[in-house]
Amino acid sequence: MPLTTSDARLFLVIGAGGGFFSVLLGAFAAHALRGIISPGLLDAFLTGVHYQAIHSLALLLVGILLELQPHRQLRWAGWCFASGILLFCGSLYIMAAIDIRWPGLVTPFGGTAFLCGWGILTWHLLRR
Repeated sequence: MPLTTSDARLFLVIGAGGGFFSVLLGAFAAHALRGIISPGLLDAFLTGVHYQAIHSLALLLVGILLELQPHRQLRWAGWCFASGILLFCGSLYIMAAIDIRWPGLVTPFGGTAFLCGWGILTWHLLRR
């Protein structure tokens, strides 16, 4: 599929929205969840918030880079970051919210997606 400016725009929107929701979820955890869920589950939730914030910024970077110089490796990196947020952070949020452990089985797949995104981005930048 050919690269378009909509690829850059998509990652910019996902990154900005992810940043918004990481702040919203962090505030929710600090004010509404503290004292309601166990400290271990709260830590898991906050880990998801932290990783979502970092990778939302990474998506903004990918979107900006795609606007400057469209390349399919950047699109792959963006999809890896977005998938990582969904799988890694989403599984931690679900695990904390409903106090069951099986969503944690998905978490490593999200972590792997993050690693792939950073690896692809690094490779792309080294080859420029």
